[in-house]
Amino acid sequence: MVDSIEQRVYEFVRPYAGVYLFNIKKIELTPDTDFDTDLSLDELEVEDLMNDFFEKFNVERGNFNIETYYPNVPFSWNPLKKTEPVPVPDFTIGMLIESAKAGKWLFD
Repeated sequence: MVDSIEQRVYEFVRPYAGVYLFNIKKIELTPDTDFDTDLSLDELEVEDLMNDFFEKFNVERGNFNIETYYPNVPFSWNPLKKTEPVPVPDFTIGMLIESAKAGKWLFD
């Protein structure tokens, strides 16, 4: 059973999740849904989402830093030079749910 905080977080994230272009089918949201890999949200979208999240759910920001999940990657003008992917931690809806329940950001 989904508790009220969890349900409110899903409802909060839903507008950011969009729909499949040709199916007009809602993307299923779960605690494991990742903002980058599953929802394809960019840094600015997630930054807006998180600012709204902290305010709406009255969650203390603590050590939250968007660059933990969306690091700055050096840009190269050389099209032949490949940059190595930067490993980043998962950034999921479950993290928002747990932090909303605790009233503070629980992750570094």
